[in-house]
Amino acid sequence: VVTSIKMLKTALEKMKHEVYIVTANLKSNKFIYDEDNKIIYIPGVKTGIYDAKLTSFYSHKAFKIIKSWNIDIIHSQSEFGIGFFSRIVAKRLKKPVVHTYHTLYEDYVYYVTHGHFDNLAKKLVIKLTKYYCGKSCESVIVPTEKIKNLFANKYNITKNVYVVPTGIDLSRFETDYDTGYIKKKYNILKDDIIIGAVGRVALEKSFDEMLLASKELIDNNDHIKLMIVGDGPDIDNLRDLTKALKIDDNVIFTGKVPYDEVPVFYQTFNFLTSFSRTETQGLTIIEGLASRLPTLCIKDDSFIDSVEPGYNGYLFTSNKEFQEKILYLIDNKDEYEKMANNAKNSAHKYSKEVFADAALKIYHKCLETSKKNRN
Repeated sequence: VVTSIKMLKTALEKMKHEVYIVTANLKSNKFIYDEDNKIIYIPGVKTGIYDAKLTSFYSHKAFKIIKSWNIDIIHSQSEFGIGFFSRIVAKRLKKPVVHTYHTLYEDYVYYVTHGHFDNLAKKLVIKLTKYYCGKSCESVIVPTEKIKNLFANKYNITKNVYVVPTGIDLSRFETDYDTGYIKKKYNILKDDIIIGAVGRVALEKSFDEMLLASKELIDNNDHIKLMIVGDGPDIDNLRDLTKALKIDDNVIFTGKVPYDEVPVFYQTFNFLTSFSRTETQGLTIIEGLASRLPTLCIKDDSFIDSVEPGYNGYLFTSNKEFQEKILYLIDNKDEYEKMANNAKNSAHKYSKEVFADAALKIYHKCLETSKKNRN
C-alpha cells in the first residue's frame, strides 16, 4: 500500500498536480503536519499486526488543515481509521471519493481472531467491504481482474469498478547494481542458481510450499539455492522446516532488508517465484519482471495479467511442473535469455506514469459525475 501511494504521488506531482497525504504516525504518538511534503501524520494505537496502527475515526486538527488545502477529490487507500475519516471529510467538504482496494481481508482475519469466530469475522469483513467499496465512494480501483470478478460475483459490486495495476518506479529495477557484497555475505558461489522470493514471511504467502517444492531440485543439484527476502511471523517455522527437509544449507533467509537494497537482491536471483494464492496483485512479481527475471508463479488469477506462460515465465499447477520448468530453463540458456528480455519488456506497462495516468482519468470521470449530480 505504501509503495502504491508513493508511486502515485510522485507521478502525479511530476504532472504538476498537488497531492496531499493523511496517514497514521507509526513512529510516535504525536500529531505532525509536514507542510513541506504535504503529509499529515495522525497518532494511533498499535494493532498487533506488524507495525500497523489504527487511528481514530476523526481528527478535528487534521480536518482544519485539510479544509485549507482546497482539494478536488479524495483518494482513500484504507478501509479502517483513516479510511473512515476520509468519508467524513468527503461528506463535510462535499467531495467525491475514489477508493483503492488493496487487501483481501477474508484471507487475513486470523491475525485478529486467532482461529476464533472466523466465520463471523469474514461476514463482517464482507459487510465492511460492501460499505467502503459499494456505498461510500463514487469509484473503486482494483489491481486485477481477479478482484473485479470477486466484487461482481461475491459482493455484488459492479458500478464504477476499474482495474488499474499498481505502478512501480521501473528505473530502480532496471539499473545495473553490483551484487558482489550480497553474494559474499551469503556465500553464493559463481555456479549457484538462486530461486528467489520477496515479501512478508507469513503463513498466507505459502513459503512452506516453495520449500517443499524445491527439495527435490536441491537434492539433485547442490548448486540450487533458495533466497527468501523479508521478515515476518512465520520465519522461525520455515527455518525449522528447512532443517526437517535437510535443505537448510541451501536456503537463505535474509530477514528484513532496507528498501533501497531490494532491487540488488532481485538482481542476485536467477528466478523469481511465488506460491501465494492470497495476492490482490503481487507487486513483487512486477518488480521481478522489471529486474529481468523469468518468473514462476502458482496458477492464480492474481498473476494472469503479469505472467505470460512461455513468454516471461510460467504458471504452474503442481510441484512437479514447477521443478520441470526450472530445470528446463537451467538446461536451455538461450531460452532463459529470451525469457529474461521478455520479462523486462513486459514490465513497461506497469510504470508509475501509466499508473498515474489511469488514476487521473478515473478522477476526471468522478468529478464529472459529481458535478452532474450536484446540478
